[in-house]
Amino acid sequence: MEREQPSDLHELIRTQLRRLRAAAGMNQEEFGRRTNYSASLVSAVEVGTRPLDRPYAKRADEVLQTGGMFEELLRTAEVLRQPSWFLPYLEAERNARQLRCYQPTLVPGLLQTERYARAVIRTDAALTEAGVERRLANRMARQAVLEQDDPPQLVAVIDEVVLRRVDEELKDVLVEQVHHLMELATRPNISVHLVPTGVAMHDGLTGPFILARGADGGWVANLDTQLGGVLVDKDDDLSVLLSKWETVRNEALSGRQSIELMKDVVKPWI
Repeated sequence: MEREQPSDLHELIRTQLRRLRAAAGMNQEEFGRRTNYSASLVSAVEVGTRPLDRPYAKRADEVLQTGGMFEELLRTAEVLRQPSWFLPYLEAERNARQLRCYQPTLVPGLLQTERYARAVIRTDAALTEAGVERRLANRMARQAVLEQDDPPQLVAVIDEVVLRRVDEELKDVLVEQVHHLMELATRPNISVHLVPTGVAMHDGLTGPFILARGADGGWVANLDTQLGGVLVDKDDDLSVLLSKWETVRNEALSGRQSIELMKDVVKPWI
């Protein structure tokens, strides 16, 4: 397996993991038993051939009684690994009270399953396998905003065609993804709405966007592009996006109708 090319902070985290494990008198096999991981996986994390993820960091904190140090370091490392254009929006997203997302081509990143996200990320032929896993870890880490004690209200509008873009190889992945969307839609802070294929043209087809509203009532937005993303924080531009949001939201089905449509979408596949 290709060795991960880590940031200095990731190297520091691995060094501290090795040091504290040894200081606790545990070899990799014993540490693996206590954290419910194999000794080979412990070794892979410590040398950097397997990315360090949050479940591993959490178990390491518990076993080594660090008070959450590794989880906090990993959160910091995840932020630093995001591309510079994305950091301002990412900060706004983490502090948002409301999120409004429209996607005409893919399931939104905040709502993706790990398998679906990996399939999407792997379409970038320029990424190595380690690069895919790093980007996947970042995407999954973003979803923590929906799991916090006081999560934002998220309303997502997705074109129905997104859920019908499937072939035999990806059928199981998409079935899992649609079921995940249905489960998320039952949460009090998440609404998922589909724009049915019968709506051939609408104002959102020019591209995806996500809006975040902070505690102060102000909005910022991020536009996905082929070159990354564009942060939008000017009032005039935000007014345009908020208007587009209202348009596409009005074209979408209700939450209940959308769930029923999702059931119909996967019915032929299961």
